Amino acid sequence: MVEATADSDLLDLRKGRPAAGQDPVKRAQIIEGARRVFIDKGFEAASMNDITREAGVSKGTIYVYFENKEELFEALIEEERGTIFKNMYEVLDHFDDLRNTLVKFGMGLSAKITSAKVIQAQRTVVGAADRIPELGARFYERGPKRGHDRVMAFLDEAVQRGLLQIDDVDLAAYQFTELCLAGLFRQCIFSYRTKAPSTSEIEHIVTSGVDVFLKAYATEKFLAEERASASA
Repeated sequence: MVEATADSDLLDLRKGRPAAGQDPVKRAQIIEGARRVFIDKGFEAASMNDITREAGVSKGTIYVYFENKEELFEALIEEERGTIFKNMYEVLDHFDDLRNTLVKFGMGLSAKITSAKVIQAQRTVVGAADRIPELGARFYERGPKRGHDRVMAFLDEAVQRGLLQIDDVDLAAYQFTELCLAGLFRQCIFSYRTKAPSTSEIEHIVTSGVDVFLKAYATEKFLAEERASASA
């Protein structure tokens, strides 16, 4: 059976067709079907049969690509994360204007975290994590934790440049992101707020948060450079 499968896969490749489990179009079709099912039913209530019907594929086909519902859900989350957060951290490569960089990054982060798609994904993960804690842990490690590490690296570099004075960079990174989301995330995640915040609201919250952050951690060198820039 193994030899027959291998021969079949080789034949597919020679004919220019993707081997079993390697067709990106079919994989995307399955993931899109899963997305609709998970949004409609949630992780717990969704079944592979539901996803099979919604994606318009056979049960045999879906199991060629994904071993189980958990693996499919994680693939969906990874794809969503890659699309939504793509290039978001590139702004942290700039130190020519620390305040402006913090505001730009904070606004991008806040807008994405409070978007309907991300809020829905986080609710689904939280619901699934109660039964499958390792899934929740992987979600955190591959998403929020990686983002946190990028913010830490940025703050570390700012400290090395003498722009910030921070004793606990790990804590400061959490403080910064919380300041950029002040009040917004909980209102969205609990549906107290039914619409994503406006750009002007996010700008107000993030700008205020950056002010607080810099009052706590900015060095005299940074403040002197900012004063000189303002008077130039």
